[in-house]
Amino acid sequence: MLFVRPGRLADLDALEHMARTAQPVLHSLPHDRRALEARVALSEDSFRTDADFPGEEFYLFVLEDGVTGKLHGTASIVAAAGYSEPFYVFRNDALIHASRELHVNRKIHALTMSHELTGKSRLAGFYIEPELRGAAVAHLLSRARMMYVAANRKRFTPEVFSLLLGVTDDAGVSPFWEAVGRKFFGRNFADIEVQSGGRSSTFIAEVMPSYPIYVPLLPESAQRVLGEPDEQALLAYEIHLEEGFETDRYVDIFDAGPVLTAQVDRSVCVRRSETRTVRAASDAAHVGAARGAAYMVASNRPGEFRCVLADLPRERGAGVPLSAAARTALNVRDGDAVRCVMLHREPDLDDSHASSEDAQ
Repeated sequence: MLFVRPGRLADLDALEHMARTAQPVLHSLPHDRRALEARVALSEDSFRTDADFPGEEFYLFVLEDGVTGKLHGTASIVAAAGYSEPFYVFRNDALIHASRELHVNRKIHALTMSHELTGKSRLAGFYIEPELRGAAVAHLLSRARMMYVAANRKRFTPEVFSLLLGVTDDAGVSPFWEAVGRKFFGRNFADIEVQSGGRSSTFIAEVMPSYPIYVPLLPESAQRVLGEPDEQALLAYEIHLEEGFETDRYVDIFDAGPVLTAQVDRSVCVRRSETRTVRAASDAAHVGAARGAAYMVASNRPGEFRCVLADLPRERGAGVPLSAAARTALNVRDGDAVRCVMLHREPDLDDSHASSEDAQ
């Protein structure tokens, strides 16, 4: 059984392999082994600490095969993006240029460098092996982060965001970078991508323009990709939308990829989840026809967060009959409380449930 758990230093070799082979580049996983080791150690400390508010914490999760022990993916949360240095993006603005004498009044699309997302919690570093990208476990790995946020609200800000890879060609060339970034840095996109460390490096403010960039002056190829996810990011894009994220007025400062934001209170893992009780193993045989929906099921012992997929009865408040493998993965016993949320929302059930909640 595949399950999500916090990463640890014992995973360093596997994480280093992912960091060096993952495409797109994972900002949360440095290529340098010493830097990566420090990153994983920070994650271990973050899970252990009793944080009362978001700060320098960094939470690294891995997708593990409970039988073989092999890792198949990773994802992370930055408690406060740009905690030590501002987090930079471009903000989509509309600038008015008008002249009474010429009877001209034009609204011009412009991009302005912004650090308004600084301090907000960020989902980052999502990577899953290519052969599993179409499987339900891809949703599990990505959205388990929001299950953790739902169970640990004080560790994160009320709004979270995620920055997705913008459009690049088969050679890794970004049309937007070629039109903007290269003009200022004079270097390849991939080189700066690795050095930026997640859009919080001082050199971004030092080199990138502080004045607005007028979009109509950019090449058509660059204009077309504004806010568009790369083909490799479509899976993450769809998963975020299902969780309740929405596109915002920001785009990535390097490749113009989309920035998605969500109010934690409105996210699926908060609004639709409920606490249920693990049932005796023998009860699993009685699920039968009542089974019918895949759920994410999470345990949240201090420092021991786990999350798996399981088929559960749709009835709210029903017990949680889990297989032996799932119980082992979650490290739970009969009578333990777990957080459950349906993996894929059903429109009819979702709408009726939303109406009842909004009426309260």
